[in-house]
Amino acid sequence: MSEIIQITAEEIARHYSAAMDSVNLINAGQPEGMSDEDWADTVARNKEHLVIMLAKDFWTTEDLSPLQAASV
Repeated sequence: MSEIIQITAEEIARHYSAAMDSVNLINAGQPEGMSDEDWADTVARNKEHLVIMLAKDFWTTEDLSPLQAASV
């Protein structure tokens, strides 16, 4: 039995904001002092977050192109 979950506009906005945090982190590049290994792990985790978010079906008018660009 599948359950339909309703999501509010505020929840969508929070999800979008969190996804944009991942986009901004990736686009900012490797911070000074962070090891290459830690940076690679950070990028991988944030890209996976974006892939998961892009698969959601609750998006309305949000611009998903930054998420798409950063997830590749």
